[in-house]
Amino acid sequence: MTFFDFILFFIYVFIFNLLFARSRKKLTDPVLKKYHRYGFWVKVVGAFAYSMFVLYISPGDTTGLYYPEGYNIYKLILHDSSNAYLLIIPGKEFDQTLLANPYNLGYFYEEANYMISRIVAILCFVTYGKFMAINLIFSLFSFTGVWKLYRFFYDQYPSLHKQFAIALIFFPTFVFWSSGILKDPLCTGALGWITYCLYHVVYLQKNVLRNTVLLIFFSVLLIILKVYIIVSYLPFFILFLLLKNVNLIKSKFIKAFLLIIVITGGVFGFIKVSKNIDSTLGGFTNAGISKSIIYYQKSYAAQAENAGSNFSLGVEYDGSLSSLARMAPAAVIATLFRPFLWESKKISTLLSSLESLALILFTLYVIIKVKPLKMISIIINNPLAMYCFFYSILFALFVGATTLNFGTLVRYKIPGMPFYLIALFIMLYQNKQNKKPAGKSGPVLVSEM
Repeated sequence: MTFFDFILFFIYVFIFNLLFARSRKKLTDPVLKKYHRYGFWVKVVGAFAYSMFVLYISPGDTTGLYYPEGYNIYKLILHDSSNAYLLIIPGKEFDQTLLANPYNLGYFYEEANYMISRIVAILCFVTYGKFMAINLIFSLFSFTGVWKLYRFFYDQYPSLHKQFAIALIFFPTFVFWSSGILKDPLCTGALGWITYCLYHVVYLQKNVLRNTVLLIFFSVLLIILKVYIIVSYLPFFILFLLLKNVNLIKSKFIKAFLLIIVITGGVFGFIKVSKNIDSTLGGFTNAGISKSIIYYQKSYAAQAENAGSNFSLGVEYDGSLSSLARMAPAAVIATLFRPFLWESKKISTLLSSLESLALILFTLYVIIKVKPLKMISIIINNPLAMYCFFYSILFALFVGATTLNFGTLVRYKIPGMPFYLIALFIMLYQNKQNKKPAGKSGPVLVSEM
């Protein structure tokens, strides 16, 4: 790090502020203008904080793999322009003797890792290879997708603009871990764009060609980076699009049937995909999800003495569906609510443990306020709540079952956390609306995206 790193960071902040401010002028809704401005500055602060964190407090993949190897590719191309082929070849074809750090041997066999370093190398050409400026670009790319998600939810329930902002724009770990050179900013950004484009293509039927192209691009990007996200997300979002048209689907039986089909398809689709990849949630084996879960549970257990951040679900998985069912509650709880405050032994997990405590208390509040049976009724009858809740739970199951280290868990879980929180907000809102006298609730307005 040099003084020029800081100077260039703030120069890029100034430039991007002008660009985002220009984009903001197209918004006519003052609420959207406000949150767009807040969101931009939150991500700027997030990028700065993340840069300081990985440089001076807790180095990780950003400083040990993605940035140095991406910068190395950039320098190789500057030295010899014929090395530009390194930007388009698959990671497994990368000549390992060219690595900046020999300890990174083998990491590029996973295309997702090489994709991040490839993008870093490309960005080096417009940032002079400066670390903080590249972090900023990753962070703001994430914001573009998160903003699309916010607009989507805002269009469904404009009156919940504060709640959606808390879940998507101000959620601490969601902001922090999507603000640097990692897979997570690209995944959260891509997820937002996929939601926006699919909603416009299938439901609104606007700018179909443009949105289809973007949908394909961001879907491919997400499949390369973390395929399990799109496999667990799309079934429930597509179900939402089907159920949203109440004129086509009024039968509760048909809704329940579709939900069962989607959940079953999501589970089996995830298992099928995991059999053909080497790494999704940090590294599935070719033997598939069942053997992978067993492998990771044993691996984390074997490392327990040397790794203070490792934990156990308290349930031994033997590969059977019955043991998976027994493990499911512990896995979901681990993703949504752990690390508990007393389990936080590092600065990197302290923020997440405080956030988890707040989420536990808020969940208990919603349970007490709405009541369990009413919550179930709202989930079944409200397509938006159904999609958010079931996606977050299925996602939490897969992440919690395969990630038994708090340092890793706090990053891997962020694509599902805002949706769980949004589901709780919708339950509270719907419960309040249902208690109002007939004719007092008022219509839900839908604005242009």
